[in-house]
Amino acid sequence: MKKVEASMAGTVWKVLVEAGNNVEAGQTVIILESMKMEIPLEVVESGTVKSISVSEGDFVNEGDVLLELE
Repeated sequence: MKKVEASMAGTVWKVLVEAGNNVEAGQTVIILESMKMEIPLEVVESGTVKSISVSEGDFVNEGDVLLELE
């Protein structure tokens, strides 16, 4: 199980994938907003989105799991 974690505290601005989507290494899956900056989060490995733990507008802390791949 591969996890995508928040790289910093912020608000989930955009969720770009849905459960069941196939993603490629380097693909942006979530965009966080922190201090008026957009921070794209990319997957390190290819896989299938198993679950998404956040919704747009949610506040997250650094290290929170945002989604899981299988």
